[in-house]
Amino acid sequence: MPSLLGIDSGLTVTKAVVFDAQTGSPLAIARRRVAQSIPAPGHIERDMDGLWQASAEAIAEALAACGRPASDILAVAATAHGDGLYLLDRDARPLGPAIVSLDTRAADLADRWNAGPVGPAALALTGQQPHASAPSALLAWIKTHQPERYSRIGHFLAAKDWLTYCLCGTVGTDRTEASTSFTRVESQAFDDEAFALFGLEDMASRRPDAAGSVEIVGRVTDEAARLSGLVAGTPVVAGLHDVTASALGVGGYGVGVAAVIAGTYSINETVSLSPKVDARWFCRNGILAGEWNAMSISPASTANYDWFIDQLCASDSAAAEASGDGIHARLAAEFDRARARPSSVLFHPYLFGSPFGGASSAGFYGLNAWHERADLVRAVLEGIAFNHRIHVEALVDGFKPGSVRLTGGISRNPAIAGLFADVLGLPVTATKTEEAAAWGAALCAGVGAGAYARPTDDPRDLSAIETVTQPDPARQALYEARYQLFCEIADTMRPLWPKLRALGHAQEGASR
Repeated sequence: MPSLLGIDSGLTVTKAVVFDAQTGSPLAIARRRVAQSIPAPGHIERDMDGLWQASAEAIAEALAACGRPASDILAVAATAHGDGLYLLDRDARPLGPAIVSLDTRAADLADRWNAGPVGPAALALTGQQPHASAPSALLAWIKTHQPERYSRIGHFLAAKDWLTYCLCGTVGTDRTEASTSFTRVESQAFDDEAFALFGLEDMASRRPDAAGSVEIVGRVTDEAARLSGLVAGTPVVAGLHDVTASALGVGGYGVGVAAVIAGTYSINETVSLSPKVDARWFCRNGILAGEWNAMSISPASTANYDWFIDQLCASDSAAAEASGDGIHARLAAEFDRARARPSSVLFHPYLFGSPFGGASSAGFYGLNAWHERADLVRAVLEGIAFNHRIHVEALVDGFKPGSVRLTGGISRNPAIAGLFADVLGLPVTATKTEEAAAWGAALCAGVGAGAYARPTDDPRDLSAIETVTQPDPARQALYEARYQLFCEIADTMRPLWPKLRALGHAQEGASR
């Protein structure tokens, strides 16, 4: 029976999912954790060979569990975290550890570019301003700080491009990943002028070839087949950026709808049929030629919630797992209890970055001795939703989407869909889609294999697996006041954040 394999590699977990091509149902899911390393403040990396090994193990486990032979797989496609940098040397071997998209080593450089002529020029040429984890900023940082490594670069790739290379031996990228730094916004193609803008002229010849997201770019090699259990010769499709894949996987990729992905990053996106450039969003390539994806993003979503659990709930988390109810259920109950009463506590979810530049930082405000952990949980979740609103308001202003489709692990809690509806003031649709990004990759694989005509030809009955939550007028008014104060505090903190950052740098220097 025809099946499709979608690979989704996030910042901490890589997953392989086998789907039935006719129904879109997941047949088997396998996961492997992928360790990150932090060799210096702001430097967040991962081992490239370790990522491939973990992904191959997940593929093998999923194939063994799906109940069908590997020969049923029509095609495979990968998606993974966007931005960041995966470098190959001239022998197509990893050139040091990968730099992931939470890395902020190039934040000061990106801020300087945006404060000078480079930022506006980049916006006009490429449809976006540079940011800390953009390939442009990271390559320029390496050129300055690691010149020997820079001189050895043979190719620069995105995360899923590395997995595609490991599967089929093809060095390349796709339309969506190509547009992270160096494509001209009107042509949607790589442009030498974009490389020159960032002082990276010599990288123009190291760029990967860009295929369409639904194009077959190779076939599973004998070595990849041995490691993963796939059949050698299985078609490999180019794949796509993970946030685009997530939008596609929940039926949120299209004109007139905003896809909100509450994951590690705050991702908010909508599709247009012509390029529209604004500093409030990235105007990147869509899945097909002639489609543009307006992405308003910041690294400020559920990574903050994960940090809260890891740092402040460790003992409770272990106890909850032992009892079988899980820490998320406990925190959901605390959230419901806390929002039933007044609270002065607000939280800026800027542990890893924000919409306000690289110097920002997180913080609780309005905290007093009588507050409980439940008040902090509420503040963290509301802060995440408030930050999404900053981005969604930009998209509403530019594109007038009339509804929101919400995905991301945190969206599985029905209360979170209600929170987002109340904060955004828009109806929010949540689907029961399992592994949305992997399904988005599988849809592209299905087009490449001829199972579907277009990537949006989802075979599922979406209406049967979705729930629409309307804003509650009373809660909406409450959140409006809290949101305005949230923004006012951010405006007040903007000149203070660099001073706080300087304190940290001074401490780092003194400790060396």
